[in-house]
Amino acid sequence: MANNASPGASATYAPPPVKTVSKSSKTTFHFGAGLLSGLTSSILLQPADLLKTRVQQSAHPSSLLSTVKTILSSPNPVRNLWRGTLPSALRTGFGSALYFTSLNALRTSLASAALNPNLNKGAGGGSSSALPKLSHTANLTTGAAARVAAGFVMMPVTVLKVRYESDYYAYRSLYSAGRDIVRTEGVRGLFSGFGATAARDAPYAGLYVLFYEQLKRNLAATTSDTSSSSSSINFISGGLAAGLATAITNPFDAVKTRLQLMPAKYGNMLRAVRLMVREDGVRSLFGGLGLRIGRKALSSALAWTVYEELILRAETKWAKDEAEARL
Repeated sequence: MANNASPGASATYAPPPVKTVSKSSKTTFHFGAGLLSGLTSSILLQPADLLKTRVQQSAHPSSLLSTVKTILSSPNPVRNLWRGTLPSALRTGFGSALYFTSLNALRTSLASAALNPNLNKGAGGGSSSALPKLSHTANLTTGAAARVAAGFVMMPVTVLKVRYESDYYAYRSLYSAGRDIVRTEGVRGLFSGFGATAARDAPYAGLYVLFYEQLKRNLAATTSDTSSSSSSINFISGGLAAGLATAITNPFDAVKTRLQLMPAKYGNMLRAVRLMVREDGVRSLFGGLGLRIGRKALSSALAWTVYEELILRAETKWAKDEAEARL
């Protein structure tokens, strides 16, 4: 049979390339999922965050009750309970987006580098998780690194949020708050308490990811139909992990709040701890613990459940699309 192919044609058939989702598209989706999860939890739970800030700035045992009574008896109680929602939403929303994106990148890179056979994104695998499975040490370190990096980027917004929530300052807008901080304390003032924040966030995030992944495995092992109960497994695991990690790291959070509110008085972490213990007792290091555990448990459960469900569905769709493209 004559060969009608032109002289420059390839002798072998080249199949059309399989259309896959680009890495940048997946990264963008992780960023968007993290942003949505952070916004959801921060807006819903802003009153608890505001009360925690007010309690930690005071040494009086009855500060929570008196603060609640003061807010509820004010002319605009609902508005006052959600005071600071904008900076909180910005900090938590974009902070969560940065955190989840960098955490996924770190975990995926570690799993790929180690050729981990458990690199299972959860799509169709009967897992409740959309994240790679790693060792305890890897979960601890990646969680800590991602959280500290995101915390540094969002630190100016965090300082504005804390001061806006506090009744020590009478800021009327975020712009006036930022301008006053830079004028009186310089740009450095926007990063007040970063040391204490990092000291809180690194162990908190590391322990959280460690507890969260282990709790999911334990709960999944006791559930016969994991695929149908992934949301409940993620929600319960997120709440329990947050409660445990919060209880361990609360002293750093109390110190961080004082440093961000009164940097001139407290100076640095060591000086802040000494002053707080001397003036207000050891219990000042655990101020707002109950509120923080409640808020963290709910916010983490909401944020991680929303994030994991969005990613799990996206991974399933991407896998299906790529399988159909190969047919």
